[in-house]
Amino acid sequence: MSRKIKLIWDFRGPASAKTAEHHEIHLKEYITIEKLPLNITGFEIQGEMQAIAFMVVTDENMIQVRDALKPHRGELYVES
Repeated sequence: MSRKIKLIWDFRGPASAKTAEHHEIHLKEYITIEKLPLNITGFEIQGEMQAIAFMVVTDENMIQVRDALKPHRGELYVES
């Protein structure tokens, strides 16, 4: 079984929550267009001036997605 990797885009400032929420829409569109095997996306508000959007990919798709969408960082995804 391959690992799942959470790719993260950071947004800061007073509009960070809305920007992260909107960015998730584009991540979902990319998954549909590229027919990726996972569809885990989301956004989280981490403070008044900070939010993230994220997408979970497998090892096999990580390089393709990383090169195309340029996330700010990544971490191993652990399902809770």
